[in-house]
Order: sequence, then structure tokens, then C-alpha cells
Amino acid sequence: MIATVLAVVATLLGAIVTGTFQHLAAGRAERAAATAQLRRDRLDAVTTLASAGSDHRRALWMRGEARLRGAGDTEREELRARSHETRSAITRPLVALRLLVPDPAVHATAQAMVVATYDMADAATSTEELTAAREAARAAHDRFIDAAAAYFRANT
Repeated sequence: MIATVLAVVATLLGAIVTGTFQHLAAGRAERAAATAQLRRDRLDAVTTLASAGSDHRRALWMRGEARLRGAGDTEREELRARSHETRSAITRPLVALRLLVPDPAVHATAQAMVVATYDMADAATSTEELTAAREAARAAHDRFIDAAAAYFRANT
């Protein structure tokens, strides 16, 4: 009779230990999946913002170049509308980046990239100024990418 009771108790303890280990393993797997998803979301915010910044820089270059060469009103209006679309496309990834990436250096370089790109709209008084503004925006873009890469290296 004692042997039977011991066998039942041992079986119950075995089931409890096994259940506890399974619960802990499931929790670790969930945490690992959540961490991986957060990393993907952060990387997506960085790459989407970098791409949107490049698109806007290109749109502003085309708009400024058209104005400098005296393009017609229709072409200039189309390019203006396009630059408004590309500017709008920057907002979502910039907000996502600010919410998901806690690094102040990434925030600062992202903002500097966006501002340098926006500054191209005011630099269209000569081709030289427009070119210089584009180069400044590209350099700010590269600094943003470098800061984001450093953040990801440090947090891998």
C-alpha cells in the first residue's frame, strides 16, 4: 500500500516538474519571439525612414532643378505635388523610429537627416546651392545610417 502511495506521489511530482519546465520553456520562447519581432520592427522603421528620406531628397532635387531651368507651370505643379507626397511619407517611419528605438543618437541623426532634406526646398536659388544642399542631405542620411548601424551592433 505504501509503495502504491509513493508511486502516485512520485507520478504527481513528476507531472508538476515536467509542467513547470514546459511552462518556463514556453515563456522563454515567447520572450525570444517578442524580442525578434521588436528588432524587425526597429529595423523596418530605420530602413523605411532612410528610404523615405531618399525619395524626398530626389523629389526636392527634381522640383528645384525644374524651377531653376524655368520648367512650365504644369511640370512644376506635378513635381510640387510629388514632393508633398514624399514629405508625407517621412512622417510614419519617423514616428515609429522615435517610439521603437530608444537611442538618442539615432533620434538626433534621424531628425538632422529630415531637416537637411527639407532644407533643399529653400536652396533652389542656384544649381550650386541646390547641389550643396543635396550633398548635405546625403551626408546627414549617411550619418543617420551609421548611428542606426551602431545601435543595432550594440543591441544584438
